[in-house]
Amino acid sequence: MAKAVAADTAQIYVPPKPTLTSLRKASKGCQACDLYKRGTQTVFGEGTAHAKVMFAGEQPGNDEDLAGKPFVGPAGKLLDRALEAAGIDRTQTYVTNVVKHFKWVPRGKKRIHEKPNAGEIRACLPWLEWELKMVRPEILVCLGATAAQAVLGKQFRVTQQRGKILQSALASKVMATVHPSSILRAPDEETRRLEMQHFIDDLRIIVRHLK
Repeated sequence: MAKAVAADTAQIYVPPKPTLTSLRKASKGCQACDLYKRGTQTVFGEGTAHAKVMFAGEQPGNDEDLAGKPFVGPAGKLLDRALEAAGIDRTQTYVTNVVKHFKWVPRGKKRIHEKPNAGEIRACLPWLEWELKMVRPEILVCLGATAAQAVLGKQFRVTQQRGKILQSALASKVMATVHPSSILRAPDEETRRLEMQHFIDDLRIIVRHLK
């Protein structure tokens, strides 16, 4: 019996002599995993071409999937407020996701987020690797456990190591914090307020390191 061939990754879609523009265009046709069958479109990263800070979340949500832009839904609006409070201009950053298609399951008329699996993350990771090569940020900020573990390894725990400046093979400085959506899911107003303040404090660490 012939040996099974390992699944392809997005690397086969990367154009020769890539630029952010050509990568974004090429990503529209990515079929490295089956998520392209569920998502409306590929949601590539956006922002300043040589941003000092890059933010990477898990995957686009429902609003991002429909708009084709990262972090434009409720979590993105919360991120905007936190960045402003921390003194970071979002227009001078680059925002993206580890997985570029929206993974969801139906619940009535709604599309509910479903966590991407290891194979889907592996298949999509070359897009993030090339975004990092093109932008060359001083700090990569991972938003949430999925993004942090994709960059820093499966043993990484955001609850234990959030706000620390670390290194990885993908970036010389990496910091992980919670995903803004986790703040929105907090059970009550007081918890949301405290979690938001903790999130802002994490973002202020970035500002100190850039200075």
